[in-house]
Amino acid sequence: MIVENNFHKDFKLQGKAFNSVNELLLFSKTISIEVTQFLENWFDEKSFIKVKTSGSTGIPKVIQLQKKHMINSAKATGEFFNLFENTTTLLCMSVNFIAGKMMFVRALTLGWQLDIIDPTSSPLNTINKDYDFSAMVPLQVSNSLKNIHKIKMLIVGGGVVSNELLLKIQPLKTEIFATYGMTETVTHIAIKKLNNLNVISGEVDKSSYKTLPNIILSTDDRGCLIIDAPKICDEKVITNDLVELISETEFKWLGRYDSIINSGGIKLIPEQIEAKLSKIISKRFFITGISDAVLGEKLVLIIEGASNLNLTKKVKQLSSLSKFEKSKEIYFISKFIETPTQKINRKETLKLLKNIC
Repeated sequence: MIVENNFHKDFKLQGKAFNSVNELLLFSKTISIEVTQFLENWFDEKSFIKVKTSGSTGIPKVIQLQKKHMINSAKATGEFFNLFENTTTLLCMSVNFIAGKMMFVRALTLGWQLDIIDPTSSPLNTINKDYDFSAMVPLQVSNSLKNIHKIKMLIVGGGVVSNELLLKIQPLKTEIFATYGMTETVTHIAIKKLNNLNVISGEVDKSSYKTLPNIILSTDDRGCLIIDAPKICDEKVITNDLVELISETEFKWLGRYDSIINSGGIKLIPEQIEAKLSKIISKRFFITGISDAVLGEKLVLIIEGASNLNLTKKVKQLSSLSKFEKSKEIYFISKFIETPTQKINRKETLKLLKNIC
């Protein structure tokens, strides 16, 4: 295993083995500046690496992650999925962010054979070999369905997987899992299976998240998840994620506490409403609350793309929505503003409404 400035003896990059860190660093320059910079930081004398948070739930910031915690996280992933020496792995995410960095750390730590390609929205289009393991965001999965068989096991993070995509991946042989985590927890701390599940009346029976080894869960008085993971975090992580806690190692995610809409005294969780709407809306969208003189906040639906009267009618007639869950207004915005990791930046996108309302 990796010890101080060494790496696993079975580690390979682009099919090439290395006898020293200097040899690896020299080769990395043929791939990209970003890869070289990451490896230089990984093998320097510091005990930590600086990492940018995604900015999906607030202002992006730079935090320090202990290298020992990143190594422990890599080992936990290997143990959970039984992926050890000589696992063939495709990295199709940017190493500028934690998800890409951790794919590299897993390879260095566990002795994987890592191939790196540009982080495009359709990463498998030019791939002509098979891999044991990879990680993608939902958009990449959606654009790779015809070629997804090239990956035996796939983890998906960085956004919610829509009901439409869930239905499409059900019969696939590739084992596909959703991840739960954040930069502060060194990517994922919990996993749930996404495909080959029970499908009833066009809706996927969504499974719960199960933690990686050595992680204990609890909730605070808000019902938000608390993560106790001493091998990857020095302190407990108190999240803003509302959950249904099944046990100390298993939970169902309900939504974000800081996104709750209080409309006329009724508390609404946008993510639960979005899950219902995803059955009829194929475009990107989100539910939010905006200031209202009578209700305090009123529920509104924001859809990406051109105005669509037929879709508006379907939304208003959706029977699975309660009267409180029905949007007071529906707005169409031609293009959503994204975070650096291509998630929807809801706060900045909402500012565009000023030009519409």
